[in-house]
Amino acid sequence: MRLDQVEIAEPGRSEVLVRTEYSGISGGTEMLAYRGEIDPRLPLDETIGALEGTFAYPFPYGYSCVGRVERGTLEGERVFAFHPHQDLFVAPERDVLPLGAIDARVATLFPLVETALQVTLEAGAGLGGVAAVIGLGPVGTLCAALLERTGAVVVGSDPDPARREAAEAFGVASTSPRQLHHGVDRASAGRGADLLVEASGDPAALAEGLELLAHEGTALVCSWYGTKPVSLPLGGAFHRRRLTIRSTQVSTIPRALQGRWSRERRRAEALRLLEDLPLKVLATHDFPFDEAPRAYEALDHGEPGLMHAALRYG
Repeated sequence: MRLDQVEIAEPGRSEVLVRTEYSGISGGTEMLAYRGEIDPRLPLDETIGALEGTFAYPFPYGYSCVGRVERGTLEGERVFAFHPHQDLFVAPERDVLPLGAIDARVATLFPLVETALQVTLEAGAGLGGVAAVIGLGPVGTLCAALLERTGAVVVGSDPDPARREAAEAFGVASTSPRQLHHGVDRASAGRGADLLVEASGDPAALAEGLELLAHEGTALVCSWYGTKPVSLPLGGAFHRRRLTIRSTQVSTIPRALQGRWSRERRRAEALRLLEDLPLKVLATHDFPFDEAPRAYEALDHGEPGLMHAALRYG
């Protein structure tokens, strides 16, 4: 990756000029892009106006900027914007979210909270349902915490003790992958999990996780594997137990939920959760903007204790 200078236009009517304080780095999609594990012909994101073009290098990326409005009707306010990493940018006023007193560093977790909320809405585990969450990075931990709030019995799993400790700060019971089967058996009285949320980014974890599911259980795939091949055991056990594998994605609201949820309602709820959840536990690392390559290297190499990284401006 590299840092480039870009020219920005003067803000027009109904636009704001924002000076960035922090921008969050996605440990999922951004790291796939960083490693070249996304089809370069794929559009960046048709639902975000600031992300134009495809994943063919070079391209600006990122979608979690927090900063102060320097010009426009929201002048002086701290806002969130789905915008690539950039120290100064112009955005339509309708596309920024006023944050009030929410901490700027914590606010960079907004897209991850919104993603976890979407997963929870689609999961349908409900009161007394048993859910296994594989991968306790920020999204997995947030999914587990929100599923707990629905009344589900949640067992989280990650090989990293630091991630399990962070999840437990959210009230989520967690275990190592080696002990996950035992944890699910104990939580479900041997019946198996009603729901599996795969949030590790590892295709092998999905294949292994199918064994945890009860009869007619559902695997909800939160991970995006990019171009990595995925091999699944879809033989007799899969068919006879009537298992379901579904994807979940935050860019759209699924049809079944559109009568009750809109993007506006979901974002309002995610903003409320920013104030309600102990998110500082996840906001572990920030790096000066001009040291962005070091931030990506730290994520790529799995720096000890790193849960969520952000770039710091100024």
